[in-house]
Amino acid sequence: MTRTQKTVFILVALVALILGLTINKVLTNKGQVDTTALIDAGIILLPQSRTVPSVEMTDESGQPVAVNELKGKWSLLFFGYTFCPDICPTTLAQLRQVKSELPREVTDRLQVILVSIDPNRDTPQQLKQYLGYFDKDFRGLTGSLEATQKLANGVSIPFIPADTSKPDYTVDHSGNLALLGPDGTQRGFIRSPFNNQKLIAQLPELVKRD
Repeated sequence: MTRTQKTVFILVALVALILGLTINKVLTNKGQVDTTALIDAGIILLPQSRTVPSVEMTDESGQPVAVNELKGKWSLLFFGYTFCPDICPTTLAQLRQVKSELPREVTDRLQVILVSIDPNRDTPQQLKQYLGYFDKDFRGLTGSLEATQKLANGVSIPFIPADTSKPDYTVDHSGNLALLGPDGTQRGFIRSPFNNQKLIAQLPELVKRD
């Protein structure tokens, strides 16, 4: 190879390297912008989807539900209970407000599910009546304490079981939501406290992913 050919070869390699780095930077920055917007809205996506524990529960209509088979929609799992004095009614009211401002094509691909962490008091009938105060389409699930703990721990939103021997007991829990994709796997979390307007802006972008 002559000196001229070597020079041309080196220049071509340098141009290719610079071009590659530039394209990579553009694509990376684009991804960061999207991720940053989601994080700013409190939506945290997992690097890899996670299998949801296989547990059997009962919905607000008394029908059996295999939680690891919740498919077809994005599911927002909120671990709470109907006798909750503060976090639960506030969270459900916010989710109702968010839903009311989303386009129909987005809400058709979303479902809010209250997973009861108080199976001692939350019967399917109690769940149905309670959720009806917020939104007729909100779903509820109840089951054994063991099944509920397995599910909560599996999606990394644990709670502290209550001492049910005490009158008017409360249950310590988080306001975060577990985010399940339409394939039934966990995709991430939505952190509390919620910023309604940011969620309204970002949820349509999220549901477009699948």
